[in-house]
Amino acid sequence: MPGSAFVGRAAEVDAVVAALRRPPAMVLIEGEAGVGKSRLVRECLASPALSGRVVLVAACPPLPEPFPLGPVLDGVRRLVPPGGPLELSPLGGALRPVFPELAERLPPAVDVLTDPTATRHRLFRAFAELLECLRVDALVVEDVHWADQATWEWLLTTYATGDARIPVVLTYRPADVPAGSLLRRLVTRRPAGMAQLRIDLQPLDVGGTRDLVAAMFATDQVSEQFAAFLHARTDGLPLALEECLQLLRDRRDIVERGGQWTRRVLDQLQVPPTVRDSVLERVERQAPETRSVLEAAAVLAAPADEATLTEVPGLDAEAGRRGVAAALTSGLLREAGPGLFVFRHVLASQAVDEAVPVSRRRHLHRRAAERLRGLDPPPVARLARHFKEAGDREAWTEYAEASADLALESGDDRFAVTALLELLAAGDHPADRGTRLARKLGEAAHLGSAALGDLAAQVVDALRSALAAGVATSATRGELRLLLGRMLREISEEPEAYAAIEAAVDDLGHRPDLAVRAMLNLAMPLVPDWPAARHLAWLERATEALPALGSRVDRLSFAVNRASSLLLLGEEAGWQAAAEVPQEAAGPAERPVVARGLLNTAQLALVWGRYDEVRPRLAPALQHLEAADYQRLRATVRVTEAFLDWYTGDWGSLDAVANELATSETSVTLDQLQARQILGMVAVARGERDAARRHLTEVTGEYARLGVVDPLAMPASAALARLHLADGAAGEALVVLGRDLTTIERKGVWWWAADIAPVAVGALVANGQVDQAADLVGRVAAGLGARGGPAPAAALTVCRAAVAGTRGRMDEAAALFADAAAAWRTLPRPYDELLAREGEGRCLVAGGEERRGLARLSDAERQLRSLGARWDADRVARLLRHHGVDVARTWRRGPRGYGDQLSPRELEVVGLVARGLTNRQIGETLFLSPRTVGHHLRAAMRKLGVSTRTAAAIAATQAGLLAGYRPTGRTAGPTRERPPEPDNQ
Repeated sequence: MPGSAFVGRAAEVDAVVAALRRPPAMVLIEGEAGVGKSRLVRECLASPALSGRVVLVAACPPLPEPFPLGPVLDGVRRLVPPGGPLELSPLGGALRPVFPELAERLPPAVDVLTDPTATRHRLFRAFAELLECLRVDALVVEDVHWADQATWEWLLTTYATGDARIPVVLTYRPADVPAGSLLRRLVTRRPAGMAQLRIDLQPLDVGGTRDLVAAMFATDQVSEQFAAFLHARTDGLPLALEECLQLLRDRRDIVERGGQWTRRVLDQLQVPPTVRDSVLERVERQAPETRSVLEAAAVLAAPADEATLTEVPGLDAEAGRRGVAAALTSGLLREAGPGLFVFRHVLASQAVDEAVPVSRRRHLHRRAAERLRGLDPPPVARLARHFKEAGDREAWTEYAEASADLALESGDDRFAVTALLELLAAGDHPADRGTRLARKLGEAAHLGSAALGDLAAQVVDALRSALAAGVATSATRGELRLLLGRMLREISEEPEAYAAIEAAVDDLGHRPDLAVRAMLNLAMPLVPDWPAARHLAWLERATEALPALGSRVDRLSFAVNRASSLLLLGEEAGWQAAAEVPQEAAGPAERPVVARGLLNTAQLALVWGRYDEVRPRLAPALQHLEAADYQRLRATVRVTEAFLDWYTGDWGSLDAVANELATSETSVTLDQLQARQILGMVAVARGERDAARRHLTEVTGEYARLGVVDPLAMPASAALARLHLADGAAGEALVVLGRDLTTIERKGVWWWAADIAPVAVGALVANGQVDQAADLVGRVAAGLGARGGPAPAAALTVCRAAVAGTRGRMDEAAALFADAAAAWRTLPRPYDELLAREGEGRCLVAGGEERRGLARLSDAERQLRSLGARWDADRVARLLRHHGVDVARTWRRGPRGYGDQLSPRELEVVGLVARGLTNRQIGETLFLSPRTVGHHLRAAMRKLGVSTRTAAAIAATQAGLLAGYRPTGRTAGPTRERPPEPDNQ
């Protein structure tokens, strides 16, 4: 991982640089520890606009007894060049006592004065002469809140009199400026003619946090969730961010998923040592009562009033008032509301909490719990935490379960799941309580609206453990098995899910509503080894039990599941059943059910090829989900939209959307896998073979491991098989397709084969198994009958065309390909339409109708390229050139063409950075979005081995890359000739 990054301060850099270029000026940069004051100064001094200037930098350390003028003297020593005598007047002899090492180069010593004030004044005058001799152009004094009295007096003498010609930059922490400091006198006695710039440096916002992560990892792919997580725990302090990122990387808690950097699931950050030491150093400088208040605030970890911060550590009222006031003055605490106080930063609170000895921490938690217990209503979640940390297991269990119940009532089911998981993980509960907690956990996880992410697998483990421990009654066992089966479906472990649900049915006689729900789950044809008849039998059994359902919501769920099962089984009656499901909810409880019905039907419309029905169902589904604040299915809606965009050829932002969904921590497993599947299919079409192979191999492997049976998952194996066929590995292609073909045949659901059947026929033909290919076509045709919709029918026509062409019946094959193309066009499904046009053209050429065939191929090549299917367009272009057709070559850009050299576009961007333009201004100049500019700039920074835009401009200038360079765009003059780009055909 690259080192320190610098983002979000472009305006501040511009302002400081401008001030330093127009002396006299005083620049005041204030901000808390770690906010980036010193880094801002370094970036300003590295600006090309200040190139060649001599800068005296003085850093004031936090010494108990600092040496008078020590920081400034040390800065001068670093500037004095070696050589002969310094060109100073006799006054320079006054410097001998403070620069004994320069005695031979200084004028003779001056007479000793008896008046200390006169001595100091003479020293200051000599010092000013020395700075002029050294040709100092600017002065920087960092951490001036720690400056000694003599340094302050010198600054006042120099900059409050109006004689200063050298601009000065002062950095400081406002909370650490001591009482009586001369800083306020200095900044308020600015002489006429001296400009003053004050910069209050604030932490980064969430966007700036994301930009910093992107810069540190040289990528623009950073998940929104990760940026928000980091910002919430570091408050955007650059130092804390950088240290935390390094720590996360070292511990491998930050990973690259689907091309995006994100985090593994963790609830809090470990405090980096640098941040911890900085916080504890500030705490140790406080009075004892202030430290006690800070320890109490850290243990409470929530806004608290003065009385609580006084009572928890056991202070008297006066000591508590002093402690709170001092903690606020120090900047460690802030006011969170009227009369409520909390740590300014989460990591600071965590650092102080971890530094409290264990025995005292338990004591503080006990006192905090006793204090909070008296509130009405009691804050049960906070009480659970305090009693747990105090070691009171029974009180913790009581309040943790109460907090989970309260969370469920208020709709915060994710918190409830987390609390119940923590309780169950503690173990050693009485049998009845353990069973009760497990049932609550399963219901919260399954019936809740929150997206669970990786928590779902933990819920499954907890339910398994509860069942393994034994339950008192068969009724309870049935309920837990049903909950386990439903949660196994959440994590896409379908075979085990169906086994658990089937085992639950006989134990649910006491709950006919749950028994019917179990039967409806079993009616969904999503188990690899079950034939369609077995699912239909469960559907019939559920229908017979329908009178047992008393509530409207249960009957609505039945209608949704029945329609979904019929459509999955290819029954035309499913569409009538779907039409009978209400699209409006009679109450809040019905909204998620109605949304699920609309979503299921939209997904199955994709399988059937009824694409015009998809979006009209997704829009109201999303409205219902938002109205119910039901988060869990929102990602599924977006994945379904992404599939629709894939099939209908709307690929403009498809990879960006899919990438976001694939890396989202709130998406369920199947949504993440299907989003990666879409990324892989898009990569195949674009010819990005390595990325395609990686995505599709991992996705199909996970589908197989989990036992996923889903018609929308099957295009993944088809796309991967196409890659194998292109490599001449027909046998490998057949292996990849084998699992899905076996599932389809075993279940008799041939209408799921729209994507894989044409590829399977092509693989059999390429493997010399023409008869087997023809047999497969026959089985598909027999299995379809009148079922399955227009997409499977069009795919069957493609299969028939392929077999006809293989057997030399070129006219028939061309006609069938033309029919298939027309069928795909009607849906519309342009990618498959154009592949069918390619097949038609090849058959026409092979059948002797070369002119017609080449015209078809030319049209297909042009439209494939327009669609974005470069891989296929290039293949057709090669065939056309083989037949003497002149096809314009296209060029590939990026690292493959330029290696470690900057591309022309990257040079343009760096050149404009060197001219001082922001990303937005560069985008306006080059007609690019700021995001695209950022992408080019990060690529250039990576190639130049730097981590900031300023450093990139300097490195490119020093390397001679910008010599004579003129950018193109709105403000362009003569342009440099673009070098020829490589042919990557």
